[in-house]
Amino acid sequence: MTPAGHRLLQLCSLTLAAGAVGLLALAACGSAPAPDHAAHSGMPAMPAMPAMPGMPGMEQSGTATPGTAPSGMPGMAGMTTDEGLTAQRDGYRLDSPATELPAGVPVSYPFTITGPDGRPVTDFAEVQTEKLHFYAIRADLTGYQHLHPTMAADGTWTADPSALTPGDWRLYASFTPNTGPRQGKEFVLGRTVTVPGAAAAVPLPAVGDSATVDGWTATVQGELTAGKAGPLTVTISRDGRPVTDLQPYLASYAHLSAFHQGDQALAHLHPITPVAGDHGGPTLTFYALLGRPGNWRVFLQFRTAGQVHTAELTLHVA
Repeated sequence: MTPAGHRLLQLCSLTLAAGAVGLLALAACGSAPAPDHAAHSGMPAMPAMPAMPGMPGMEQSGTATPGTAPSGMPGMAGMTTDEGLTAQRDGYRLDSPATELPAGVPVSYPFTITGPDGRPVTDFAEVQTEKLHFYAIRADLTGYQHLHPTMAADGTWTADPSALTPGDWRLYASFTPNTGPRQGKEFVLGRTVTVPGAAAAVPLPAVGDSATVDGWTATVQGELTAGKAGPLTVTISRDGRPVTDLQPYLASYAHLSAFHQGDQALAHLHPITPVAGDHGGPTLTFYALLGRPGNWRVFLQFRTAGQVHTAELTLHVA
């Protein structure tokens, strides 16, 4: 073989080796090249790694992606990060004629979810036993409400929050289309309304790792870093004794909503702890992915003896 041939052979070997390394790196990130790219490299296609289980709001690349619902682990579907800051995404829109609601009285908030075709969506997947989850919170992160509204045949939803105090409120709709171009993708869209009157802002409570409600104490352990999924452990106790009779609530033993101080970004999580009848607790494990540093107001909901309790605490994300 001529010297030029030797050099060509060496170059081809290096190219193939580099292609193999590149494919392995992409596969490790969960984003292997498409089959036509693989064919051009001269190697068989490498299958994409599945999304890391238990990492809410993460696609296969491992980066936080609002509106992404992971799969593959019970209790993990429907968990998102930093949502509700816009009324429209990917052609889906939260519409409502109401921009102002009265203070101090029960109200009704009508709204529709409009799809990419411009028509109200009427087919929604059931997520955590409901087809739509509705949240309301005031700008100072007080007055939290988590509701499950009803939908009319024409696609009009009606949420009935309890009496609202004066101030600016953000309202969120969490849903997953059951058909259409984004079938199976979770969305959390939000709009603001004004409740007229003199608004007295409440300072955010200090950061702490435990809260007591109705005699039950929830203690949270875990160090969170913005944009990185990590374990968060919640322990439920009563009078210093571990609680082992938690009942399922929305198909899991707890529901955690977290709102970012400042922009009111919403993240909602469910524990990965398997459900086994009315025998939950005392420890529940979440994988939390909060995309912004700073303080988050957390609302942990759990059920005992048929009653839902909501523990409130402030967590800091580095």
